[in-house]
Amino acid sequence: MPVRTLVLASGSPARLKLLRDAGIDPVVRVSGIDEDDVDPDDTRGSAGRLAAAKAQAVARPDGDALVIGCDSMLEFDGRPHGKPETLGEARSWLVAMRGGAGILYTGHCLIDEATGRRAEAVVGTTVRFAVTTDAELDAYLATPDVLEVAGAFTLDGRSAPFVESIVGDPGNVIGLSLPALRSLLGDLGVAITDLWREGDR
Repeated sequence: MPVRTLVLASGSPARLKLLRDAGIDPVVRVSGIDEDDVDPDDTRGSAGRLAAAKAQAVARPDGDALVIGCDSMLEFDGRPHGKPETLGEARSWLVAMRGGAGILYTGHCLIDEATGRRAEAVVGTTVRFAVTTDAELDAYLATPDVLEVAGAFTLDGRSAPFVESIVGDPGNVIGLSLPALRSLLGDLGVAITDLWREGDR
């Protein structure tokens, strides 16, 4: 058994896979926070606030787990792009993003239920997009991936070939920065190895 339990305040399969691949088996508690509460002039701040709201929503005052909340948002052309609401919106974003670059921000908020202490960070990763064809976009828009991810793209799905390069942490683009999580745990006096499943330590 791990020394401490990590609670993931998200139903994201991508975040869950990142943690499991790193030797951590979190408990999942979906927050149900409204992700549309976004400041159009502050993408970075919005990602941080939503991450904190998610962690706070599932943290239990009588618990002893560590709760991590995350929220990802793409800033492109000075505007925030969360999950697209419609395929039409997704198409307009993807067309505009062709050959351009944006910053994918993921907010992280870690709460220690046992002490009430918290640590927060927002990590930015620069993403440069390839010049996609109309046929490629049409095919991608017909998949279930599009409406489930910030900016209508991700690095771990069908849109991965449409990302030309990144500068920064790839996990951050997928939805959770493991280096940031390690740092936040350290701020609260916890080693990330304390979260590893038995046999991985």
